[in-house]
Amino acid sequence: MTTAAPASSTRAPSRGLWAAIAVVLLALNLRPAIVAVSPLLDEISDAVQLTAFSAGLLVTLPVLCFAALGPLAPVLARHVGLERALGLVLVLIIAGCALRLVPSPFGLFGGTVLVGTGIAFGNILLPGLIKRDFPHRVGLMSGLFSMSLAGGATLAAGITVPVARAGGLDWNVALGAWGIFAVIALAAWLPMMRSAGRTAASGGVAVALHRDRVAWYVTAFFGLQSFNFYATTAWLPTILIARGADTVFAGGMLALINVVSIVPALVVPMLLDRMRSQAGFAIGLGVLFFVAVGGFLAVPSAPVLWVTLLGIAQGASLGLGLTLLVLRAPDADHTTSLSRMAQSWGYLLAAPAPLLLGLLNDVTGAWTASLMLLLVMLVPQFVAGYLAGRPGLVQGRLH
Repeated sequence: MTTAAPASSTRAPSRGLWAAIAVVLLALNLRPAIVAVSPLLDEISDAVQLTAFSAGLLVTLPVLCFAALGPLAPVLARHVGLERALGLVLVLIIAGCALRLVPSPFGLFGGTVLVGTGIAFGNILLPGLIKRDFPHRVGLMSGLFSMSLAGGATLAAGITVPVARAGGLDWNVALGAWGIFAVIALAAWLPMMRSAGRTAASGGVAVALHRDRVAWYVTAFFGLQSFNFYATTAWLPTILIARGADTVFAGGMLALINVVSIVPALVVPMLLDRMRSQAGFAIGLGVLFFVAVGGFLAVPSAPVLWVTLLGIAQGASLGLGLTLLVLRAPDADHTTSLSRMAQSWGYLLAAPAPLLLGLLNDVTGAWTASLMLLLVMLVPQFVAGYLAGRPGLVQGRLH
């Protein structure tokens, strides 16, 4: 195989801080517009008369967009450049939030597709920009990226309903209001877009990685850790309620699992950037996951402990997954191609997770089998994390 020549360029130091702030603000918008749907789902279903299947599709639709439309992101970047492509990410999120203001199934699902498309592009393109513009701050910027994803999800889960109730907002306005957050990020991103012509082009070379083992190891780990995240996000409150918890406590546990994930999502990438191999960390992370999920099965009377451990593990695994996208690639072009491959196939693997857990509960009448599935899925996640964590770089053919 042949390896692409690096096409990356570094930013001038004077622009480093502004670029970092703009990246964080953009990353903060890559979760709230989709996470905000979950706490409002009952109200939305009643208002537009969604069936159970339609409601499930609404929650799953963004993940399907990540898998199906994400591969178009590098194509877009090659035509308009990374900065302008990432600016379009925010435009799509704003347009999707605006369309959601229409209180109808068309506005709801159409807006969700636009939001999902924008976020799919942002998920894939930001690691390439980090590799290109912050080559000596990969750990810090990857940490800020993953922390922003976790923090944005926590913010949406925690304040969407309280703010809506305090302001007397209908569900469509509560969802559409997250577009304001994207407008602020777009204002911060405009200087990046204007200066794009004065910096070297990047993300301009397509790299085929489908025959590269390291790329598939990273892809498998990214998809399996996403499987765990989306499964627990969808069903954790329901599982706790089925075990006798009240709705307030169950909702609090969902908030807790997101809150405790923020610090490891920030710190872990900075630690991993200093390690030659991340395989040992992946082993320790696998053990933590087994303890947390196994604890739910073996000692269900201590949910706070298991939720806390699971949140730490999920934050750390997100940090590991996003950092591997950068550390296993020699340049920005390979990073973008690896990000496209890992996130497209990875989210395709993760998308059925909520449906599978729900199906097992329907068939067995209890959540034990669903938790056992999560425990079983940790085995390939453990193996993939170890293999992806070993030293090495992806290589691919130009096309």
